[in-house]
Amino acid sequence: MQLSDPVTSIKGIGEKTALAFGKLNIRTVQDLIRTYPRRYLGYETPVSIADAPEMERVTIQGTVCTYVKVQKGPRYVITTLSVEDGSGSVEMVWFNSPYLRSTFHKGDTYCFTGVMRRKGKRRVMEHPEFYAPYKYQDMRSVLQPIYPLTAGVTNNQLRKAVHEVQPLIRTMPDPLSPELREEYGLIPLGQAVESIHFPKDEPTLREAVRRLAFDEFYQFLCDVQKMREENVRLSSTHILKEEAVSKLQGFLAGLPYGLTKGQQDALNDVIRDMSGGMVMNRLIQGDVGCGKTIVAAASLFVTVLSGYQGALMVPTEVLAMQHFKDLEKLFSPYRLKVALLTGSMTVRQKRQVYEGLKTGEIQIVVGTHALIQEKVEYQSLGLVVTDEQHRFGVRQRERLAEKGELPHVLVMSATPIPRTLAIILYADLDISLITELPGGRKKILNCVVGTDYRPTAYQFIKKEVAAGHQAYVICPKVEDSEGVELENVVSYADTLHEVYGPSVRVAYLHGRMKEAEKQKILQDFVDRTIDVLVSTTVIEVGINNPNATVMMIENAERFGLAQLHQLRGRVGRGEAQSYCIMINVNQSEESKERLSVLEESNDGFHIAAEDLRLRGPGDFFGVRQSGDIMFRLADIYQHADVLHMAQDAVLKKK
Repeated sequence: MQLSDPVTSIKGIGEKTALAFGKLNIRTVQDLIRTYPRRYLGYETPVSIADAPEMERVTIQGTVCTYVKVQKGPRYVITTLSVEDGSGSVEMVWFNSPYLRSTFHKGDTYCFTGVMRRKGKRRVMEHPEFYAPYKYQDMRSVLQPIYPLTAGVTNNQLRKAVHEVQPLIRTMPDPLSPELREEYGLIPLGQAVESIHFPKDEPTLREAVRRLAFDEFYQFLCDVQKMREENVRLSSTHILKEEAVSKLQGFLAGLPYGLTKGQQDALNDVIRDMSGGMVMNRLIQGDVGCGKTIVAAASLFVTVLSGYQGALMVPTEVLAMQHFKDLEKLFSPYRLKVALLTGSMTVRQKRQVYEGLKTGEIQIVVGTHALIQEKVEYQSLGLVVTDEQHRFGVRQRERLAEKGELPHVLVMSATPIPRTLAIILYADLDISLITELPGGRKKILNCVVGTDYRPTAYQFIKKEVAAGHQAYVICPKVEDSEGVELENVVSYADTLHEVYGPSVRVAYLHGRMKEAEKQKILQDFVDRTIDVLVSTTVIEVGINNPNATVMMIENAERFGLAQLHQLRGRVGRGEAQSYCIMINVNQSEESKERLSVLEESNDGFHIAAEDLRLRGPGDFFGVRQSGDIMFRLADIYQHADVLHMAQDAVLKKK
């Protein structure tokens, strides 16, 4: 077997399973090997039912005290039983697992591992793992890898497939020389990849993560250096015309608000770059809500008046639609032709846009990654504005270059990255900072509270909904066993249905839904047919709803501060007062100190710096924290020291 062989060459993987693996971009043996676990589960000492904290993963040992009941519900077949241990009782619930009827018998003792929740007066553990007590003792020494999943792929399938190719992992060629590995204290690649899938203990896992994070940073920084060197030499054929720049003042004067100093400075940087004869590669970095989009709109305006086309690329179809409507309205007095291009459009609709872009009839196009697909041809693409989620690598840059004569690139980022790290990560880009918020925006009011505040928070949300506003409730990506992320969000939505009844319209959203379903729910939320949206962090980017005034985050201690700040930035986008309620389940002093930073500050850059200071060594057993999408495994916060190390290695390579 070779690394380049298809996954069907692995024992136990047929064509049907291979198709499901393909949804995770696993098509070859190497793809499988390079699909790393996203977190690991350890197995702790069982606690009594009475002492088990809610909304945390725990293990209890108890005796089955009822018969197994199997019922057909509206969405699932639900299997339930009750367990007691002398201190209390808890109801166990499984979804679509009717076969468990013959597994459990009254009087049997098991160890159950899962997340404890309260539903009304009942304590419930949904979809728990279960082990005989002697078997659980063996599990205590195991670190169980949890892989990213999709419909049709289970964690066990991935683990078995990786186990089949374990001998091949050890023979992987190492791109780093023995001298470089020795200089930076890095283990060989094969050893690192094997340990990431089959960790013997936490120290072994840390060494594996350190090596693989180094590789990701090192390759990324080599690519960045290459792009920087290429950009220095690139002349631009898309130079702004003076008459176009002169008309910009009239456009800005027609806005219902004036630009802040930061916005004006950023726009001046863009105008200077695009007038200077060289290809622009600029990053506008600013906090959530600082007004980067109007700078992008002004840049597109002056590009079109100079005789070129502009493109705005965003991460989701809902956001593309929102931007399309906003730009269409903004540019209608000037008769600029704006079009939308997304993957869900019909073939006929796409063909019309393709034709308009090719002939130059369409001057500005807004869309998702569909903008750089092979079929898209531009007459004269002068500027591409892209969200950081679509930050171009070398390959995408080449694809863009093939579509025209090297358009200018403007990247917008709301990720609050500490300055020391931003200089490294964005070394190929010139940076403009917007540090202040537009006038009229009210400061988001924050509170960090314990679990006993939930009923009060629910009533507060109900009051905001009654006033015509909307709310988000964020649940962490708990993946303790197959399908729990889904049940976590769904069950929380069910709880809110019970609390509110029909007076509040509640919907849920999670990453395993089909793309069309996700887009519909997001659009319904924007259209105000949903009052409360219960979601995982899938809403961290890609939605703008000025009517949402409450962000409630469950298990806030499970997230990094920068990610919490990003989530909080989904509210506070309109004129009404907005609120962020962070539920802290872990009442440790460390947790309280971290979350107090969010409670006391709305400054993303200050929060990012504090996040970096407070993180310390990476937590390899928690939810991936930064939300950064540039890397598969590396985390710019948890592995900041490795990032600096990789930069040092790249500089020495010159």
